[in-house]
Amino acid sequence: MFTADIDQTIAAVASAPGNAGRGIVRVSGVDAVSLVGQVFNATDTHARATSPVSYRETGTIRMPDFPPVPCDAWVWPTARSYTGQPMVELHLPGSPPLLERVLEALFQYGVRPARAGEFTLRAFLAGRMDLAQAEAVLGVIDADDYEELTAALNQLAGGLSGKLLQLRGDLLELLADLEAGLDFVEEDIEFVSRQEVLRRLQNGIDLVRRLEDQADGRMLSDDQLRVVLAGLPNAGKSTLFNALSNSDEAIVSSVAGTTRDYLSAKVSCGELAIELVDTAGLDQSDSGIDGFAQQLGGDRAGEADLVLWCMAIDATSEERLADQLAFEQLKSRTNRVLLVATRGDLMGNVDHESSHAALTVSAMTGAGLDELRSLMAETLSERSPGERQFVGSTAARSRDSLRRSCESLERAHDAADARLGDELVSFETRAAIEALGEIVGTIYTDDLLDQIFSRFCIGK
Repeated sequence: MFTADIDQTIAAVASAPGNAGRGIVRVSGVDAVSLVGQVFNATDTHARATSPVSYRETGTIRMPDFPPVPCDAWVWPTARSYTGQPMVELHLPGSPPLLERVLEALFQYGVRPARAGEFTLRAFLAGRMDLAQAEAVLGVIDADDYEELTAALNQLAGGLSGKLLQLRGDLLELLADLEAGLDFVEEDIEFVSRQEVLRRLQNGIDLVRRLEDQADGRMLSDDQLRVVLAGLPNAGKSTLFNALSNSDEAIVSSVAGTTRDYLSAKVSCGELAIELVDTAGLDQSDSGIDGFAQQLGGDRAGEADLVLWCMAIDATSEERLADQLAFEQLKSRTNRVLLVATRGDLMGNVDHESSHAALTVSAMTGAGLDELRSLMAETLSERSPGERQFVGSTAARSRDSLRRSCESLERAHDAADARLGDELVSFETRAAIEALGEIVGTIYTDDLLDQIFSRFCIGK
């Protein structure tokens, strides 16, 4: 994507595809207002005088060989618009052929078609938002559930950018103090104490490490909350999977170890959309292809936002002992585990207690399934605050920059602690600042912008 033609006036349909009561054609550029005036005839012009920032006019669209079309024009005549340029939105009946016809009319007057994401790209280049906020626009559009929408809106509002810009500002002040000291090294003037340098660098390290962990966690969840069913073979996982997903995709059999791969399905739990994964039973005695499936199940459990450990309520004493050992092993890898007793309809036929289970369910009768969905939603919602500070695309792009920034800050801290010279501390601090700048977009390349904004739909 090239930025040389940023002042050219562009247009695209900005409303969702398909028929609707209202559609939107968005136009942005230095000549947006005058060029829109070639096709829009305002019937009331008094609104222009009410606000120099934005106003709405009512009128009609006029095109050759086409009847007049009622239209509202929302006008931002200055740089105080979404794109940081004069911008107009034409609101008219949402007929796709009509919207395309309006675009064709605009193109005849020198307006060009907008590229994917070009409106938001212009907002970034105009300083209306940084790169992390621009990616959050796409995150809002692509959000699958309330949690993802909330995370994207927080990032759009500057939640992530604010932290990074504050840290960057603190490091720039530290760099200024260090380099001022270098200018007066002959006079032996200390602009900042050694302990203060170490404190400020450590604060930066701590924040970047937290952001690294959040980015890594966001990537593990693959933009989707994942709940994994795990347990020993023949623990009722596949039956429970079918019941929760309202399907019969998982093969159900009384023969232990029937599931040799994993299945996944999209399931709603309250306001949350989750990926439910049915894994092969965890049996360390298996080898070959069975062993591979077991390892796959273990990996899926380790990456899950929540693991439902399934234990059959009619298990034998030997099976219960093996189950307990495997369950403890899983808990050593992750604390995101709920213990679920399956086959609750057989509870009257067994003589042992399962009170340590979070919940007892029966896929056959449906008992406990609604309670399980509610418990899953509650548990996942409790984990949401603070854990998903990134939209997925920002997490993917930021991981390397955060890693390099943290490594530079650690080297700067070690150099300061060992009194290796403020020149080295300044060099590493500057490298950390540049890495952070890549995330918010104070440092960027055309290739990077193309990679980010090409994922947007046209009109955004």
